[in-house]
Amino acid sequence: MMFDAALTNLLSPPVVAFALGILAAAVKSDLRVPDAMMRGLSIYLLLAIGLKGGVALRGETATAVLGPVALALVLGVVVPAAAYGALRLTTQLGRVDRGAIAAHYGSTSLVTFTAALVFLDTAGIAYPGYSATLLAVLEVPGILIGILLARRHLARTVGWGPTLHEVLAGKSVLLLVGGLLIGLIAGPDGYAPIAPVFTDAFRGILVLFLLALGLEVGHRLGTIREGGLGLVAFALVFPLAAGALGVISGTVIGMDVGGAVVLGALCASASYIAAPAAVRLALPDANTALSLTASIGITFPLNLIIGIPLLTWLAQQIAAV
Repeated sequence: MMFDAALTNLLSPPVVAFALGILAAAVKSDLRVPDAMMRGLSIYLLLAIGLKGGVALRGETATAVLGPVALALVLGVVVPAAAYGALRLTTQLGRVDRGAIAAHYGSTSLVTFTAALVFLDTAGIAYPGYSATLLAVLEVPGILIGILLARRHLARTVGWGPTLHEVLAGKSVLLLVGGLLIGLIAGPDGYAPIAPVFTDAFRGILVLFLLALGLEVGHRLGTIREGGLGLVAFALVFPLAAGALGVISGTVIGMDVGGAVVLGALCASASYIAAPAAVRLALPDANTALSLTASIGITFPLNLIIGIPLLTWLAQQIAAV
């Protein structure tokens, strides 16, 4: 059953659109996506993710989510910082590219999250109702930390204060955090009138966005050699280590097997929606082909086929002790 679910996700329209973009670049098609359109799609996706996350937070009680949310915030800092450090050890990439990749691996993948829930349902393992809240909470910190690490050289000349202001006031973080606040204030009733725009149209916009990303990656795919085997090794090993950290720490604070698996899957995932949009706006000099090839080309299928079942097994083994 898990193989069927993984195959379904791998053949979903957004992922196939991404592959189509790579194919179009490979055959030297004249297909292009204007920069202005790409920026518009990025702004839409960032705001939509923030809005839906805020609505999810509104529906949870503080006592139920306090511990898991606090842990998620800590992991939202630890995971991208660890990714940045691991990339420094395994690759020869510069600070900007390491920070961009760290932002992708510090953030989360909605599709991987959904696949984890499908796997748990199939296995008959219950998971907490605040799972979507953890997805929302983990979305922003990893991106912010990755951007800060990539741009920390500014602090040497102008100090950390102006650097933090530039990052926090930038379009990417402003849209994500602002969307969270709007959704939190509006709640389900206030969100309902705009749901057709930000929920019903989301997958269609995502298909266009990933088609454009596929084109960009296809045109720059040869640059993956800059990361070398070290980047490939990172994309295979780091997600499993980060996922194990999520499972173990979740179990320590009292989360059940399902909750620990969800947290572990989120830590193991790498964003190909929010992070690419944010990085494109905040780090225009970053080689996005490196981040996207690692996150969606290697880590994404790894998690679907191997990572989620392995993290579930780990959570069950720890719970049995």
